Amino acid sequence: MDYPRRIVCLTEETTEALYLLGEQERIAGISGFTRRPPQARREKPKVSAYLSANYERIAALAPDLVLAFSDLQADIAAELARRGYNVVVFNQRSVEEIFAMLLTLARLVGREARGLELIAELRAHLAAIAASAARLPFRPRVFFEEWPDPLIAGIQWVEELIAIAGGEPLFPAGPEQAAAKARVVTAEEVAARRPQAIVASWCGRKVHKDLIRGRAGWSELEAVAHGHIYEINSTYILQPGPAALTEGVRQLHAIIARVAGAAAPPELAPEERWG
Repeated sequence: MDYPRRIVCLTEETTEALYLLGEQERIAGISGFTRRPPQARREKPKVSAYLSANYERIAALAPDLVLAFSDLQADIAAELARRGYNVVVFNQRSVEEIFAMLLTLARLVGREARGLELIAELRAHLAAIAASAARLPFRPRVFFEEWPDPLIAGIQWVEELIAIAGGEPLFPAGPEQAAAKARVVTAEEVAARRPQAIVASWCGRKVHKDLIRGRAGWSELEAVAHGHIYEINSTYILQPGPAALTEGVRQLHAIIARVAGAAAPPELAPEERWG
């Protein structure tokens, strides 16, 4: 069977997954937002942003498969399909759907066995995080802020990872909140749920903690009063792929453990896979 040999990845998580599968030679082009693994930025041509693509550059690469993500890239995917390319659009929004995406991708490139190994490794990492979380003195209430204006609460896989990491997500999300507009909340709603930790990740923007502290009525929140406002880089948490299941959840656990007055065990130190 002849598997795809020239793959264009329009988002970062499929690029990282192909490297973890040992199939990076199949990658012909990547998103300009790609950060993981670092060598991908050095080795691979950049052909797209998140909501736009350079169709001429993609054509020059002659891909036999293009990988996209969600309704946000639906217009790009449709245009590429009209131009005659094979396009697969993933829509993973939960932890289990991330695993399903990884297995499907592994099968697309003929590496199902390695895909199952990778999934087992990632599940073991999550189990270690959960076991450490079970030893925390208590489960802090955690507000995950995806965007400041309008205020958008955590996306589904992030809320699930907060629970695995030992926290109580303030706004547990489900499939019905897939679209960002369905996750808009008010500052008053957040304050009413009394977060003990605030974790922010503004995609493409640096988090300004003073803005968070300065919201009306938030100075009295336990999270603000005790200095428990944290930032996680979006590349680790806002891409639904390996990064979120490794470094993203590790950082969440380290934050939650600190808020709970404990320490994450040394075996959960920062991962160095991409060193």
